[in-house]
Amino acid sequence: MTVEVGQPAPDFTLPTAGGGEVSLSALKGKKVIIYFYPKADTPGCTKESCGFNDALPDFSGANAEIVGISKDPVAKLDKFAGKYGLTFTLASDAESDVTERFGSWVEKSMYGKTYMGIDRSTFLIGEDGTVQAVWRKVKVPGHVEAVLAAAKGSQRPAAQSPGVGAPASRSRWPAQPPAGTGRTRRPQGRPSS
Repeated sequence: MTVEVGQPAPDFTLPTAGGGEVSLSALKGKKVIIYFYPKADTPGCTKESCGFNDALPDFSGANAEIVGISKDPVAKLDKFAGKYGLTFTLASDAESDVTERFGSWVEKSMYGKTYMGIDRSTFLIGEDGTVQAVWRKVKVPGHVEAVLAAAKGSQRPAAQSPGVGAPASRSRWPAQPPAGTGRTRRPQGRPSS
């Protein structure tokens, strides 16, 4: 199953760090950023989580709540939140039920072996409970900023944006040369003039 823009987001109730629980239906009336991450306290997941935490005041100003979901047990989420001072909701989907309903439980491969795992993905749920934007195969640098822009409504996200979103132009060469080099970059095989 996968969730698309314009569809109602699947409701869920999951245990959270700190011994509580979170239900999507209880957050209706607010925008909700749900991000799925593979594993707490790993480099990419830590950077992404800290990025969302640092931007919490901006998300609050956009009437948005953050919910991070992984398969980690609650005890590990407690340690993760405490170690990095994470103050938003971290939820445990130990059985992958919610992750599967959002289409973020996928087949992966590494070193020629295939296995099932969490696709780093983010969903912006509108105040009415419908999916407003989806980011799949997220690359961490710049992602929090792209999600915040979408939550504020200053950017119209694509229905399925890979990474931080497709750039307007996919030129291989920068418009400006690297600072201080005094030269321009040219594609290989092209004669210089």
